[in-house]
Amino acid sequence: MKITIVYDNNSFNNDLTTDWGFASVIETNNRKILFDTGGSGKILLQNLIDLNIDPSSIDDIVISHPDFDHIGGLATFLLLNETATIHIPISFRGIRYPNEVKYYDKPTKIYENIYLSGELDKREQSLAIKTEKGLVLIIGCGHPGVEKIINSVSEFGDVFAIVGGLHGFKKFDVLKDINYVCPTHCTKYIDKIHSLYPKKYIEGGVGKIIEL
Repeated sequence: MKITIVYDNNSFNNDLTTDWGFASVIETNNRKILFDTGGSGKILLQNLIDLNIDPSSIDDIVISHPDFDHIGGLATFLLLNETATIHIPISFRGIRYPNEVKYYDKPTKIYENIYLSGELDKREQSLAIKTEKGLVLIIGCGHPGVEKIINSVSEFGDVFAIVGGLHGFKKFDVLKDINYVCPTHCTKYIDKIHSLYPKKYIEGGVGKIIEL
């Protein structure tokens, strides 16, 4: 599988625009998924263009939670893609586009080897992709807590890698059995995670491409 960070407030590729928020494109299982949409449609689309990712090629959109920095680019993106299925937490309402919208309140298999945690703590959901090495967990902000998110998808397998925003997460022992972690966006303790787990750590930022 391939993960491309297309929106982040940290930079990996200086030719791209940084801005507060998060979005990534995941390519796996013959599906191309846009996970979150950042805070600005203009920035999201420009970064996609610069990364040679066609908005119309996206099969699915997964929204982790309805904070502005994760849904700000959604309306603009949907003007260019009326066919992608939108997967959102059950409490998030108000999307009025031709696209099919599906809501989740519990851990769910949405495609072969592709899973959602469903909405946790009435706030946020995460995406899990099963690979030969285990689950790769994509997190928007991690408001429910990383441990709780991991437990929510444990019925689908063991988590092998984590990519995304981890907010104020500091229960660092939770990462001891994770092979790789790429903390992005709102993660408060990126430097601490890097120092504790230098061999597990993957630098994030807009433009980063991760293949697992």
